Amino acid sequence: MRGGAVVWITGRPASGKTTLGGHLVAWLREDGTPCVLLDGDEIRDALGRPAGRGREERDALYEALARLAALLARQGLVVVVAATAHRRLYRDRARALAPKFIEVHVATTREECERRDPKHLYARARSGAASGVPGADEPFEPPVAPDVTARDGEDERALSHVVTLLRLSFAHARSTV
Repeated sequence: MRGGAVVWITGRPASGKTTLGGHLVAWLREDGTPCVLLDGDEIRDALGRPAGRGREERDALYEALARLAALLARQGLVVVVAATAHRRLYRDRARALAPKFIEVHVATTREECERRDPKHLYARARSGAASGVPGADEPFEPPVAPDVTARDGEDERALSHVVTLLRLSFAHARSTV
């Protein structure tokens, strides 16, 4: 499988986005597909973005992340982005920039996300110690029509579906050249 694409994995915090992204990258590498995983938290740190979670900080972060993902995809990588991107606008902008775009929604319930939340974001939002937590005190806008819906970060059926969509899109691209 060859060609560039962005696979954006969205979902509430602690839904399993990074776990699913890691599994997808492992599958793709095993298949010999050049790919990279861009985790939202790691990218925030790498870009030196402030820890703030306000609208302006998030707008800037997701704009930078979308542009970076598109740049890498245009160079032939499959770029797996594991980032909440809680507003549809963020994902729509990323879709517009990418040569190919697959949106994956990790549809984990809020209760399950809270149960396994390693950063205790939901509890901190409930107590007032944190604000701007998507899915808690900040709305999370799920995709209207995602290309793939995953149950959690361990959903092998969803992973297989993403790989199939990538293969189909690359085969289609080769047949139209």
